[in-house]
Amino acid sequence: MRGMETTARLPEALHPGADNGFIWPIRVYYEDTDAGGIVFYANYLKFFERARTEWLRGCGIDQHRLAAETGALFVVRSTAVDYRSPARLDDVLTIVSRVERLGRASVDFAQAAWRGDALLASSHIRVACIEQNAMRPIPIPGDVHAALQRGAGKGPAAVSTAT
Repeated sequence: MRGMETTARLPEALHPGADNGFIWPIRVYYEDTDAGGIVFYANYLKFFERARTEWLRGCGIDQHRLAAETGALFVVRSTAVDYRSPARLDDVLTIVSRVERLGRASVDFAQAAWRGDALLASSHIRVACIEQNAMRPIPIPGDVHAALQRGAGKGPAAVSTAT
């Protein structure tokens, strides 16, 4: 995939103790598991999505308001995931997210799912900014781009999850 790094370099840089990413805890529920009792592989993408959404919220970006006021939406353009070890029912996972590249119309994220010191999955995810009606790429609005550059701090302590 052009422009996307491999996940081989991620584990050390995205360790929860590395102090260089946004951290979001997620508990594994029964609905997340398959018949074998482990997290279904596609659900890691849901976990990563939740963490990116909370990161955006922590940056002060309300996606509903963004769409209503500017017509801009963020959509996943590409993913690459490396699965290392399974998660199971009731595990508490730590999702670590870091912006690898902030472009004019897209953002590349490196993300990893950890259970304690065990790396479970790592990923590179490219998110594109599109216009909601035309469904075509557009530049990230200036104030949003600036908020993304500032970032969201380190995690739940810096983010309000109240509605």
